[in-house]
Amino acid sequence: MSGLTFDKEKEMGTEEFYPEFPLPYGTAPAKIPKFHTPITPRENFERIMRNEKPLWVPNYYVDFNFIQPLVMKDAAARWTGGKDWFGIEWQYEPLTNASMVKPGTRRLSDITKWEEELEFPDLAKVDWEKDFKENYEGKLDKDRPTMFVIVNGLFERTADLTSFEDAFCYLIEEPEALEAFYTRLTDWLIQLITIVHQVYGVDVITLHDDMGTQRSPFFSTQMFREIMCPHYQRITNAAHELGMYVNFHSCGCIEAHLEAIIEAGFDCWEGQDNSNDKKRTMELCGDRLVQSSNFVPEPDMPIEEARKVLKDWVETLGKKGRFMIWLNTTQEPYLTEGSRTIYETSRKLYENE
Repeated sequence: MSGLTFDKEKEMGTEEFYPEFPLPYGTAPAKIPKFHTPITPRENFERIMRNEKPLWVPNYYVDFNFIQPLVMKDAAARWTGGKDWFGIEWQYEPLTNASMVKPGTRRLSDITKWEEELEFPDLAKVDWEKDFKENYEGKLDKDRPTMFVIVNGLFERTADLTSFEDAFCYLIEEPEALEAFYTRLTDWLIQLITIVHQVYGVDVITLHDDMGTQRSPFFSTQMFREIMCPHYQRITNAAHELGMYVNFHSCGCIEAHLEAIIEAGFDCWEGQDNSNDKKRTMELCGDRLVQSSNFVPEPDMPIEEARKVLKDWVETLGKKGRFMIWLNTTQEPYLTEGSRTIYETSRKLYENE
C-alpha cells in the first residue's frame, strides 16, 4: 500500500529515543529507541487486537508505555523486598534480582478466616495523582498504548498469604471459602484497574498468575474453570467496558488451560517459552488469543546469536500477525540491536505476505 512500503533508511536511519520513565519490575529508566513508523505503535497494536494484519511485531519497551508504579506496595515488595499491600513480608534475592516470600512468613492462618484476619488495602489512600505527576506526566507517548503491570492474581495471592501446599488443599477442601475470598479480591482488583485507567490512561493490563510447573499445570482445567475463571471473567469484562485489554502473564506449562483462558475473556497470553510449545499454541488458538514471548539474553550472549533467536521468533511465531515480544533487557547492544532486528524482520515479513 502507498506510504506503507518499508523504507529502512527513513524508518530506522535516525537515532531518536522516547522520554524516560521508570520501567516495570524495578527496572530503571532507559534510552528506548524510537522508529519513524508509517502508522503509530497504537494503531499497529489495535490491528493485532482486531485480528487484522499489522505492519510489525510489537516489542514491549519500544511499542508501549510499559509501567508498574512503585507507589503500589505489591510492586515495591516484589522487586526490592519488604511488606506488600497485604502485609506479606518479601525478601530480595540477588541471584534472581527479584524477591520471594520470606521463609517462615504466613499472613493468613487459614483461608476460612480471611474475613477476620485480612484487611484489604484502601486504594483511595494511595496518592496516584502525585505519582503520575512526579514520574510519568508528559512522558507517556500518546502514540503508544500504555501497559500497566499488576502482580499476584488469584492463585498466587492465595499461596503467598498461606503456602503453596495449603493453597492446593484449599482448591479441593474449601471451595466455598475460596469463592467468597476470590469475590472480594476480584472486587478489589476491578477497583484497582479502574483507578489506574483513569489516572495513567491505561490501555492494557498485564495481570500475573503463574499456574504451572515446567511440565504441567498445578491443577486441572476443570478446577481452573470452576473456581477461578468466573472471577477472571468479571475482571476482563470490567476492563473491556473501560476500553482496555487484558494480557494474562502465566508461567509454567499451562497449554491445557488455554481454551479456558480464552473463555475467561483474556485478550493475550504471556506464556513461558521453554515450557510450552509456542508454535503449536499459536497454530491452535492464535486467531483467538494474542501471544507474547519473553526474551532475556544470556550473560555475554553474542549479539548475532540474540538477533538469530529474535529473527526466528518473528518469522515463525509472528506469521499469523498475533504475536508480541518482550525484549526483556535494557543492556546494550541487546536493547537497541534486538529492537532493530524485531522491527526490520517483521516489517519485511508482513510486507511480503
